[in-house]
Amino acid sequence: MVKRLLLIYCLFCLTAAPLAAQHKLFGWLKSEPDTAYLKDLTEDLTFRFYGSRKYSKYDIVDIKKKKDILYRPNSPFNIGFGANYKFIGLNLGFNFPFVNRHNDKYGKTNYLDLQSHVYLRKLVIDLYASVYKGFYVANAEQVYGKDYTSQNPYPQRPDMRNTTLGLNTQYIFNDKKFSYRAPNLQNEYQKKSAGSLIVGGDFFYVKVKGDSSLIPSNIADTGFLHDIHYYRTDIFSSTANVGYAYTLVIERHWFVSLSVTGGIGVNRTNLYLENGKVTRDFGWQINNTVRASIGYNSVKYFAGIHYVGNTNRSEMALPNTYQTFGAGNFRVSVVRRFVLKHQLF
Repeated sequence: MVKRLLLIYCLFCLTAAPLAAQHKLFGWLKSEPDTAYLKDLTEDLTFRFYGSRKYSKYDIVDIKKKKDILYRPNSPFNIGFGANYKFIGLNLGFNFPFVNRHNDKYGKTNYLDLQSHVYLRKLVIDLYASVYKGFYVANAEQVYGKDYTSQNPYPQRPDMRNTTLGLNTQYIFNDKKFSYRAPNLQNEYQKKSAGSLIVGGDFFYVKVKGDSSLIPSNIADTGFLHDIHYYRTDIFSSTANVGYAYTLVIERHWFVSLSVTGGIGVNRTNLYLENGKVTRDFGWQINNTVRASIGYNSVKYFAGIHYVGNTNRSEMALPNTYQTFGAGNFRVSVVRRFVLKHQLF
């Protein structure tokens, strides 16, 4: 499965690479920024030191019962460094034991997360390709009751595996004055406040599987999810989305940036029940993507916090129930840019 995931991810990247290079075939993507609002620093060499945490999540929700089961992996906080030059970027992150030494209580998670965010002048392309194995229940008291969680505060499911493949593409209307690159890639500098309407669409495939029912057998409320028990779910979904992004610049250097998009579409969900039956039904799909940043930016320096998160809500065939899956990245960056006397290429 990991080899297949790497192959699919490489195909995604090969598809996006010509876009990043603004190949002639995609000439319509070319854009000259308004220099009163933006300064293009892509020809400078950008170095960064950063800390980052990627995440994945899976929730099962019973609306009528007003209860849910929140599954989370034990993902580490990585520290690393990276660089950008023109359309090429590379980041290397490392899991240092002394940084994550208190995470043992959540159990062990093995994962491969190839999440990438490609920021062009007119387009944003989010690529999701990940496998997480090993989860814990984040709201254990609600699920199991106080007596059980007093002895087991973080019940673990080392058998659970979550596979996610996704592609989200969004078009930026006001690309001449508004920049996603400035807070997220740090190879542009936004001088004045500006915003833009954003529209796009996405496709996702998610598989969650355990050795036994994803609804615990010793759950406190036995009527949760109509007492239906399934050990695997496959979700195929597609949505169209729209939203708005705005960056507030204070005294030319301090900034706060927020982007929120919401979408609606359809999903096809397969549930593999413990009694051997398999249900296959269509349902509504609702999603949102949030990008938020705050910090300091200038021609030479950048320091900031930035977050990207995607959440998808998939309606199930059972009345008043749905599943939620999501992925994201939280990062802190310190950046220094260097002007080159001679361009490398």
